[in-house]
Amino acid sequence: MRGRVAIGVAVCGMLLAGCGTGDDAAPSSQDSVEASAGESGPFFGQCGSVADEEVRGAFAVTAFTMITRNSVGCEWEVAGFSGPSVSFSWYRGSPIDRERSGSELIGRPAEDIEIDGHPGFSAATEGSLCEVGVQFGKDFIHWSVSYGDMRPSADPCGVAEQLASLTVERAQ
Repeated sequence: MRGRVAIGVAVCGMLLAGCGTGDDAAPSSQDSVEASAGESGPFFGQCGSVADEEVRGAFAVTAFTMITRNSVGCEWEVAGFSGPSVSFSWYRGSPIDRERSGSELIGRPAEDIEIDGHPGFSAATEGSLCEVGVQFGKDFIHWSVSYGDMRPSADPCGVAEQLASLTVERAQ
């Protein structure tokens, strides 16, 4: 019995070793260059250091029905899932181009922007949704403004850029 187990373990080990192509053994020099390009960004504080009242004022709504704060960002909602919402996310060590490409892939062409000397992008659907990403070395922040099924009470890109500007100003 022990012999069969030992042979089974040896065969499994050979099969697992044979599954790799060897390409994953060491990162390429290109991977190393990309990983080391840029420094980590500053500290942005909870919700991008933007207060609920500031979000409400920029978004031009009277109140939020739900505010969520967690380890990856914040979301302010009006009238549930399909209603208007604003969200903030802070991505550490993640390429902003991935977010930009994702926006373009789903039909929101991205435009280059700059906020206080930091490069970024803005992507929108006509009149109801806008997202703004701003890069800080290896990190980036992202504000998304959606009016959902409701008529916009303010320009979504104006709101997103205003909130992003506040976050950039308050970065530590």
